[in-house]
Amino acid sequence: MRNPDIVNEILDFIPKIDYSKTNQLVSLFETTIRYLAGMLSGYDLLNGPAKDLVDHSKIEILKEQSVNLANVLKFAFDTPSGVPHNDVNITSHANDGSKTNGLAVTGTLILEWTRLSDLTGDEQYAKLAEKAQSYLLHPEPSWAQPFPGLVGSNIDINTGEFADAAVSWNGGDDSFYEYLIKMYVYDPKRYGLNKDRWIAAAESSMKHLASHPSTRPDLTFLSTYNNGTFGLNSQHLTCFDGGNFLLAGSVLDREDFSDFGLKLVKACHDTYIETATKIGPESFSWDAKSVPDSQKELFKRAGFYITSGSYILRPEVIESFYYAWRITGEEIYREWIWDAFVAINKNCRTDSGFSGLTDVNAADGGSRIDNQESFLFAEVMKYCYLAFSD
Repeated sequence: MRNPDIVNEILDFIPKIDYSKTNQLVSLFETTIRYLAGMLSGYDLLNGPAKDLVDHSKIEILKEQSVNLANVLKFAFDTPSGVPHNDVNITSHANDGSKTNGLAVTGTLILEWTRLSDLTGDEQYAKLAEKAQSYLLHPEPSWAQPFPGLVGSNIDINTGEFADAAVSWNGGDDSFYEYLIKMYVYDPKRYGLNKDRWIAAAESSMKHLASHPSTRPDLTFLSTYNNGTFGLNSQHLTCFDGGNFLLAGSVLDREDFSDFGLKLVKACHDTYIETATKIGPESFSWDAKSVPDSQKELFKRAGFYITSGSYILRPEVIESFYYAWRITGEEIYREWIWDAFVAINKNCRTDSGFSGLTDVNAADGGSRIDNQESFLFAEVMKYCYLAFSD
């Protein structure tokens, strides 16, 4: 929004943060995608299109603090395989004792840690993330990849081998697939394998995971798969998938990916417009065998029923609307962004910020969840602003 007062206030505060002190366990994944990514993005933005906003001498603190934070966190990778622990104590260098780490947690560190290496010239950060990622790009044992490119959900921290073959694009797995194609966009020469693995996963998903509700065969969602069984369930988190397919379709000049992405975007849009608040639920299903009596009308009309009705200010649906608008240029997708923004502003806004909702299918959103996630501003408001800033 090009407000130099706010930017300078942030830059004045960041040097005061001591990332080495906390009295609770820290998530390597969440700290990377929120704190490290935020500082690195700010650094690139203020050295690029927003370089006129502040005194250039103040920008370096973003890189310096990124290095400080990475140095605090990097002990998490000190395991027999190089697959990191996620929940760690940065004071004692202990961890929560987990034997496995998740697919998304392990595979969503590569962009930020590589960018830090590229900015500093210190390869150690990229090498740590690449080592962990290598087990995901070359999955073992073979049964952990039931379809080409689609792998299990948990990795043994000691060996780097997969502990299961449960496949999904849902939370816990989602951003591994998201980052595959984004790493190729970041550097096609270095990350060509990531592109190949994304293509394999996407083609397998279109062939095996694409699913259509019996009451709304016009809708397309991605199912899950585990040990021969397809799960007819999805999440708000999963709705990044339409935008991810659209990004890949644009970059790779693959119309089939773009067309499939738009189908996913359309289905996620329906999860918004069919609820009382016009906001989509945390999770939903289209398994006709398990529809609650209280939601049979919703399932008949909308093609899904709600399994968790909360909304915690998530961005994924608006994110995919944004990709659809930018890539197709069709105004309908920007209208969908506006409608979602209006619904969030109406139902979630408070005197001091925004709160989550307990039930998106209640007229008043149920009760309020007294928490405002950072991704409200980092993603929800970002996509809404960018859609209407031109």
